[in-house]
Amino acid sequence: MTRLAVMSVLTMVMWVTPAQAQDISGTWQFTVQLDVGGGRPTFVFAQDGESLSGIYQGTFDSAEVSGTIQGDLVEFWFEVQGSKATYTGTVGYNTMSGTCDYADVGSGFWLGEKAETG
Repeated sequence: MTRLAVMSVLTMVMWVTPAQAQDISGTWQFTVQLDVGGGRPTFVFAQDGESLSGIYQGTFDSAEVSGTIQGDLVEFWFEVQGSKATYTGTVGYNTMSGTCDYADVGSGFWLGEKAETG
């Protein structure tokens, strides 16, 4: 095939093939900066297809986490002190980042790095 034909086929495959969700299962160390201050919570995620579950451990004690991941887009949430905390962002190889909203507490930004195993 000519180079142009190969490029055309690859371009078509990219448009037709849906983005595969990344697997973020495991332990993640986060840095969170809210309007009222910051923290360094730990999240442990389990992933089943596009569904997430897990545990948050941080400033607001611990809580069960639920969420979704589609391609490189992630959203997860948990209840803390009677309010819902929601995180939205994008996932890279061993990092993720985005914005968070802690309802009455405030909103801000976060960065997560996957903990090394082994």
